[in-house]
Amino acid sequence: MGKKVGLTLDNVIDVAATIADRDGLEAASLRAVADELGIKTPSLYNHVAGLAGLRRELALHAARQMSEVVAEAAGSDTPEEILRRTARSYRRFALDHPGLYSALLPAPKPGEDDDLYAAMAAPVTTLADTLVAAGVDEQQTTHLIRTLRAVVHGFIDLEMKDGFGMPEEVDVSFERSVDLVIEGVLSGAK
Repeated sequence: MGKKVGLTLDNVIDVAATIADRDGLEAASLRAVADELGIKTPSLYNHVAGLAGLRRELALHAARQMSEVVAEAAGSDTPEEILRRTARSYRRFALDHPGLYSALLPAPKPGEDDDLYAAMAAPVTTLADTLVAAGVDEQQTTHLIRTLRAVVHGFIDLEMKDGFGMPEEVDVSFERSVDLVIEGVLSGAK
């Protein structure tokens, strides 16, 4: 295996994302990425700062994709519909990209990694701005978004781990969960 001509950071991240989504985030190791690319592992150091750098780049990639998902879902509408679309899109992203979704946690704290923090904050900012424009009290948006995210994340986590063994339709349960959260949080957020 020699140096692969034309290899870019984007190529490395695309392969790592594919491995993470297919086999889990932990499987997206430097060796697995290098093997998939047909290169020697040390060649990856031209593009990422070791495994920590690879994971950071995956988190940035995932945050950018999540930003696009939220921006597409946010649109102008009622707060209820904005939140409903966002919850559905968030779930779809997590189920379609479980490895990338895993890369979004843990989130950095302010000052730890400014670029990653900004990338991860972008979807929240987009959603908050859209909700304020739709009439939600600006002071309540963070609490509303955290609550919705906590419920949706918990649902996704259970769903991904086959935690719903009853025969009732999971999609119906998801919609009811989202409706309950939206009704509850919006009653105090306007």
